Amino acid sequence: MITNTLIQPPEIIHLSGISWQTYENLLTELSNSRRLRLTYNRGTLEIMVPSPEHERYKEIVGRFVETLAEELEVSIDPLGSTTFKYPELSGAEPDKCFYIRNLNAVKGKKRINLQQDPPPDLVVEIDITSSSKNRFQVYGDMGVPEIWRYDGIIFTINILQDDKYIAVDQSLAFPNLPLTEIANFLQQVGQKDYLELVSDFRNWVKSQIQRNYK
Repeated sequence: MITNTLIQPPEIIHLSGISWQTYENLLTELSNSRRLRLTYNRGTLEIMVPSPEHERYKEIVGRFVETLAEELEVSIDPLGSTTFKYPELSGAEPDKCFYIRNLNAVKGKKRINLQQDPPPDLVVEIDITSSSKNRFQVYGDMGVPEIWRYDGIIFTINILQDDKYIAVDQSLAFPNLPLTEIANFLQQVGQKDYLELVSDFRNWVKSQIQRNYK
């Protein structure tokens, strides 16, 4: 009954006064309906139904991260939309997330406990139908050092400094590359074939590596 209600428009539902146990129960009850994305922050629950447009950008930016890792020969562990929880306070499911610098700390683990394990090094958030700025506090609680955010027009790299996210030009995960240029590639989504766009991005990365690393 709950599932049938939540998958109806609008694409985003906000509920307040929600207990942590209710959030945990919903995660369990909706485990077979993972189209739904839940974000919990200090008693407020956001339930989102991702649109095809949202999913398209999510996959492309995720592929860009993997391309960067391949070309820079950096090891990564992509954990997709894994649910991360800071018990009794906050919980979220990133659009995409990656362990990079802290890869060895979670390598091979089937479960991640943020009270013992580090958070992802990089989180990707697509804001086509919602505002991930509301989730920045959640990621800040977890100590996520870097968030890439795209709202359909603007692409930003956000670094955690003094418990707040600051927009910067350089990525911690992939330094010395002008990655704000990713916005130009994202503007071509829908105009170019997916693999063609990825190929163009790969060629651009190679040119930047030659320029900045050699």
